Amino acid sequence: MPPRSPLPQRHGLDPAWMRTPDLDRSRPDPWPTMGAWLDERLHEFLDVEAFLADGRFLYADGSAAVGTDPYRPHTFVWFHRDLREEASVPGTIHVIHRDERIVVIDKPPFLATIPRGRHVKQSVVVRMRAELGLPELSPLHRLDRVTSGLLILATEKRWRAAYQTLFQRGEVSKVYRAMAPVREDLELPATVSNHLIKRRGHLQAEILDGMPANSESRIELDSVLDDSRAVYRLTPRTGRTHQLRMHMLSLDIPISGDPLYPEVQDISVDDFAHPLQLLASELSFTDPVDGTLRHFESVRSLPLVSEAD
Repeated sequence: MPPRSPLPQRHGLDPAWMRTPDLDRSRPDPWPTMGAWLDERLHEFLDVEAFLADGRFLYADGSAAVGTDPYRPHTFVWFHRDLREEASVPGTIHVIHRDERIVVIDKPPFLATIPRGRHVKQSVVVRMRAELGLPELSPLHRLDRVTSGLLILATEKRWRAAYQTLFQRGEVSKVYRAMAPVREDLELPATVSNHLIKRRGHLQAEILDGMPANSESRIELDSVLDDSRAVYRLTPRTGRTHQLRMHMLSLDIPISGDPLYPEVQDISVDDFAHPLQLLASELSFTDPVDGTLRHFESVRSLPLVSEAD
């Protein structure tokens, strides 16, 4: 692990860091300068010459790396990458609960949980670190970007392991609600179980027939909205990627507004007009620190409407 960073967070993000290799017999002729090493490592990703000229690479003592500095083995360098422009995700992040150890928020649709890929500043972690002044804030579980509802975050690194263990052991009771078509011939409640996989690079998950079940959800009718739509109560017993969306689809009641199921829709990531009608509505668990029963409910309800201006 590197020593303490000489750079503070920016946009709620820690700086990136790299370490120069130790000298060894496999490379008797090292890079002549720190600038040459940085350019070899980073020229495909950023303008190294401009970063050096602006003093944007820092050593552990806070001094700026200069391109002509002699190469130093086992040396840490920190920097902040430039972030691309992102469309602002509409909607309010409601803080449902906050104490010394955890923060529970109710997130709007289209907001990523963690900064990744095209969604960095427009993520729960980045926005809430800045809003709450909690630089170590981190999620204990995740919601898909298009899913709305409850998300629990640890306020500091020291609390993360205790609470994350609850999720890993399946000791957190989760209830979702989804709006989908009415099927009068469907007998509910129903338990759906099958073997789900999500292949890297594929947008949709798959069901593998003949394999042991690795996913299970209980589906119940919550309320009928009109002749064509109903709200369903979904209780997942496992947490596979896209599990609830796939299980609803397998009952021929795909969740309304789903951009992936049953068919992949050609929708821009900046199109916030039609939210997925899936809401993480309740979370319950026994607190691993003080033993109290925790229960949280979303302030949102179905049908979800676009919160864009």
